[in-house]
Amino acid sequence: MQEKVIKRYWPIFVIPTLGAFAIGFIWPFIQGVYLSFCSFTTIEKNKWVGLDNYIRALGLDKDFKDPSPLTDSLWFTVAFAIVSIVLINVIAFIFALVLTRGLKGTNIFRTIFFMPNLIGGVVLGYIWKVLINCVLLLVGEPLLALNSTAGFWGLIILMVWQQVGYMMIIYIAGLQSIPESLIEAAQIDGATSMQTLFKIKLPMVMSSITICVFLTLTNSFKLFDQNMALTNGDPANSTTMLALNIYKTFYDRIGASWKGLGQAKAVLFSILVIGISLIQLKATRSKEVQQ
Repeated sequence: MQEKVIKRYWPIFVIPTLGAFAIGFIWPFIQGVYLSFCSFTTIEKNKWVGLDNYIRALGLDKDFKDPSPLTDSLWFTVAFAIVSIVLINVIAFIFALVLTRGLKGTNIFRTIFFMPNLIGGVVLGYIWKVLINCVLLLVGEPLLALNSTAGFWGLIILMVWQQVGYMMIIYIAGLQSIPESLIEAAQIDGATSMQTLFKIKLPMVMSSITICVFLTLTNSFKLFDQNMALTNGDPANSTTMLALNIYKTFYDRIGASWKGLGQAKAVLFSILVIGISLIQLKATRSKEVQQ
């Protein structure tokens, strides 16, 4: 009876959510794609310019000087994403292995490691800005505003510190779902700890790895508030990531051409993140083991 009611009235539950999604995401996205082909100051006041914005965004227009090129931010973001994804997932998985061994105080440690994820990105950025600048002063190095290397590693430290606890929880759930019979069978067959790890545990938690890599990948590419609070792109936009680059293009400069350029950068950014995410999901899902 209950199933028949659900099948009959399912549109009542779907339509409000679908409507909100269409109004809040689909329509603005379509409108944004259209505006990326325009020179505009407001949505109503726009002029069609074709591919000019994309040519400028990709650096193909040699006569147009962008003080913060998208390509520079792209390579900085790619380097940041690679380092942060590896560090976050390796550290989170190690913590998950340790905290699933039945040690005393496990729940306390899980809570402590997870707490940084509850703090807002802007707050974290300013906290770590003060801490890192204090360390740089003590060792006699230039402050973050004049030190691109410190800015890069400062962002890495901030991202790792914030994300490790969240990914650790996902890995713990994956490890706890492994049947004990598999581990016991491996031990009876004489498998070492490392063999058990690489032959049983890692293949069995590939679904968790897929989720964690996806989250860290998208979070790394979309990083904005921490980047703005910690370095704001200094020195000379050398630590400007893609999201901050788009923000500065759109809001820090006056003129219709800059609005259109910023919108074109945003569309390219969306395509890039969606494309990389789909490739990653396909690659890691192909390694998953059906339990």
